[in-house]
Amino acid sequence: MLTMRTSMLLIAAALAALAQKMPRTSWGDPDLQGIWNNSTITELERPKELSGKQVLADDEVAALEEKAAQNRVDRAPRAGDPGTYNQFWFDRGTKAVPTKRTSLIIDPPDGKLPSLTAAGQKRQEERFKRLGPTATGSSGNGPFDSYEDISVVTRCITRGLPNAMFPGGYNNNYQILQAPGLVVLLSEMMHDARVIPLDGRPHVSQNVRQWMGDSRGHWEGNTLVVDVTNFPDRDVTGFGVAYRFGETSHLHLIERFTRIDANTINYEVTVDDPTTFTKQWTASIPMVKSDAPLYEYACHEGNYSMANMLSASRAQDSQ
Repeated sequence: MLTMRTSMLLIAAALAALAQKMPRTSWGDPDLQGIWNNSTITELERPKELSGKQVLADDEVAALEEKAAQNRVDRAPRAGDPGTYNQFWFDRGTKAVPTKRTSLIIDPPDGKLPSLTAAGQKRQEERFKRLGPTATGSSGNGPFDSYEDISVVTRCITRGLPNAMFPGGYNNNYQILQAPGLVVLLSEMMHDARVIPLDGRPHVSQNVRQWMGDSRGHWEGNTLVVDVTNFPDRDVTGFGVAYRFGETSHLHLIERFTRIDANTINYEVTVDDPTTFTKQWTASIPMVKSDAPLYEYACHEGNYSMANMLSASRAQDSQ
């Protein structure tokens, strides 16, 4: 019978052997380079009907994937509705996460976002009051008095963090490049590029606030750990982020990129914003190697949609 110490030594040896098999750069760092895709039908938060269930059985996964496929069928828009993209343009994925989890959130264990603080609740109420009671993320009727009433997501400026690392309706592709002392992470959606120093330099001054924050990385074994601070405060137009609440200057992220095999990186992000959430929360999202090229994301060519939305709002005003 194996002792606890022997078992731990065997596990350590197995992990060490696995680490030796992981690809390395020519200068010895774990190699994360390539194009990766994180499309999945697994939702950020656990659906109400799966409350209390962390993992699906094989038949439940198959049923979930079949349901997702059935829902992705083009249907004619309602009378008077100009419609939107057809299914050709979407790339939401067809599979649940390989772990069969019922949510991308792994902490808290219930798979739900923590409760809002009083300040976070107030910002949400102000946002809904301004954009309309149906406002979630970048949707909502809004006043559309000027381009400043429209979120920076709708304006195609940036999705911000952590939203830029969450899967969406399309363009769920990322390119990672490495050089000695640096990692560059490019998101296809809105072509956000982060240059992440690994040389131990401190964060920039607290007086400097950036759309994507300020990233500093280091290696912990085979895991790239990225500390992100220096976010700006957002007004109620916000980012329209997946978790519904714009960043504040108190937001702090810890990201972890771990290549677990030749074709998979496990991405984890811990979100800490004491002015928004009552406690931290963590999401885990697999990134799968892709042989497809990364295309340019040209969102607002000539800003036509901005002009059209504002002119349509003026037409409504005149009525």
